[in-house]
Amino acid sequence: MTMQKIYLAIPLLPMFAAIIVGLFGKQLPRATAHVVTILGVGSSFVLSAIVLNDAMTAPAYNATVYTWLKSGTLTFEVGFLVDRLSAMMMVVVTFVSLMVHIYTIGYMHEDKGYARFFSYISLFTFAMLMLVMSNNFMQLFFGWEAVGLVSYLLIGFWYTRPTAIYANLKAFLVNRVGDLGLLLGIAMVLYYFGSLDYATVFKLAPDFAAHTVYIFPHVPWSLMTVTCILLFIGAMGKSAQVPLHVWLPDSMEGPTPISALIHAATMVTAGIFMVARMSPLFELSNTALSFVMIIGSITALFMGFLGIIQNDIKRVVAYSTLSQLGYMTVALGASAYSVAIFHLMTHAFFKALLFLGAGSVIMGMHHDQDIRNMGNLKKYMPVTWITSLIGSLALIGTPFFAGFYSKDSIIEAAAASNITGSSFAYFAVLVGVFVTAFYSFRLYFLVFHGKEKWREAKGDSHHHESHKVDTHDENNHSSTDAERAHDSHDTSHEDSSHEEHHGLSPNDDPHEPGWVVKLPLILLAIPSVLIGYLAIKPMLFGDFFKDIIFVNHEAHPAIEDLTHHFNTVLHTPAGMALHGFMTLPFVLAASGVLVAWFFYMKRPDIPAAIQHRFSLINKVLENKYGFDSFNEKVFARGALFIGNKLWQIGDVQLIDGAFVNGTARLIGKLSGVIRKLQSGLIYHYAFAMIIGVFLFLTFFMKT
Repeated sequence: MTMQKIYLAIPLLPMFAAIIVGLFGKQLPRATAHVVTILGVGSSFVLSAIVLNDAMTAPAYNATVYTWLKSGTLTFEVGFLVDRLSAMMMVVVTFVSLMVHIYTIGYMHEDKGYARFFSYISLFTFAMLMLVMSNNFMQLFFGWEAVGLVSYLLIGFWYTRPTAIYANLKAFLVNRVGDLGLLLGIAMVLYYFGSLDYATVFKLAPDFAAHTVYIFPHVPWSLMTVTCILLFIGAMGKSAQVPLHVWLPDSMEGPTPISALIHAATMVTAGIFMVARMSPLFELSNTALSFVMIIGSITALFMGFLGIIQNDIKRVVAYSTLSQLGYMTVALGASAYSVAIFHLMTHAFFKALLFLGAGSVIMGMHHDQDIRNMGNLKKYMPVTWITSLIGSLALIGTPFFAGFYSKDSIIEAAAASNITGSSFAYFAVLVGVFVTAFYSFRLYFLVFHGKEKWREAKGDSHHHESHKVDTHDENNHSSTDAERAHDSHDTSHEDSSHEEHHGLSPNDDPHEPGWVVKLPLILLAIPSVLIGYLAIKPMLFGDFFKDIIFVNHEAHPAIEDLTHHFNTVLHTPAGMALHGFMTLPFVLAASGVLVAWFFYMKRPDIPAAIQHRFSLINKVLENKYGFDSFNEKVFARGALFIGNKLWQIGDVQLIDGAFVNGTARLIGKLSGVIRKLQSGLIYHYAFAMIIGVFLFLTFFMKT
């Protein structure tokens, strides 16, 4: 098979699998759903690995696959750009997707929407592959929108739940805000550059570096600044940056495998990948880079704070994702694009591991998601325990683990950056280290160590009520996986529940799920430990991204400073890790772990006292800084108010009142006047004719 056919097969195999299972899943045996889709995604992973190996030595492949439309001098095409950046993304996407597919066999085995679910996640993989392989803005936008559409279907998979419908509509609408920015950015590119092809646009970009546009009269704006900020607004939606982050925590309404797929290597990282791909444009605007960095630092710090107060196991990990996406965005703002992509890759493995580990815990706890009802699960779920510990250590940046190499590099890049906002960004990512370690190990200690708190409720007649997750209030609009599935079981012929109760019954103990759940955890734990050590030197300090990512080193010296420090002081990944034990980030991470251990293992009264003492701050955090309430009160109610006024004034008064009914009334009045002239008497008509003739004669004599 030639390389061109391999490139085409990689996205098409998951697509064909999705079509087969989606159209014929109900008629075929149940096992066909996972066999067909796993074969499709697994084959794509193997082929992607072959492509990555080839890309290490072969030149980039950039060619048109299909010409969709020609309009004058413009051509709209489907094309592939396969270089080391896209090949690496293809491997990560297909590997994580494959792990999620295998895991889903165990997690969704009782759900009657089994085939539909596999069809959706396979289709999601196809959309993401089309996005990362694109060589032009049109195909990028196609993949971008397709990913958003399928995520809408996945988040609302249990579509009979009102909370699931609320969540998927919220994700869809918030992403539309970001996508409008992306679409306007693409329109700017097309209007000024006259092409949507990456290579053409990047080649012409320096010629437009000093070009200005007038959005408002007499106010000049840099073309590159406006274009890059508009493109980044698209990334803010997909990669959940403040203030377009509000959809991501609510996306927990989807089944846990979807949380792993959306939040690990796929949808939320699309924005990070897109900005890195657009580095030749962003390097021409310090203002845009500063905007990117400030937004990323706000997200990294303030979304981390929200993780501290969450009690739903999936929501803690979700806010962790928000914070880590902020870290990646800070790296983009510092022009350390390769560092952002490196963290994207390492994060994909350990975050997928943490989400699937959380799903394993939820299954073991019979679908109770409240971490306050758990404890000492390491005794009953050893594989989940050790893999979750590995994921947590990687997340907080423990030396030698994958997350350390990428996270530490982001902190150093922020310190080395010289653009506006870099000082705040450095402060934010440093404080974020402590915050991340604290909430991650708060989760870890409450779930896997300490008292077996689920035993305390045994024999309680109100056990069912007391063990429900307490996060499905009016503000959170959330519910547990079991509640969502159970509701589907009650109201739908297609979707059934995993269990008909939440939490453990008096005669049950937690249990480790089967190997279809444990195997993906183990396979994800391996790169969570090793991939940073193996990949840092070629990806950050080697030629991996040569001629792919462009950096103006004179204006933006961060990555050059990192390279110099590595080559002169650290020398090797092992040297970097050993040096990491003596740095401030390690002290902050260790402090976060120790504080979490002391608070939740030794003195659990202290967190309660702090919560009571700082009730106002706690209230702000519980309200998620008011973003949701602001959106609902201002945008949602504002839209309803405007719509209501447009209906009352435009529809009722103007269209119905003035045009439709008004026309009828006018005709009626005219008819009433004219009717009086229709008397039926001949001499009246003769008189009217004489008057008419007189008027005509008068008119013609004047002319």
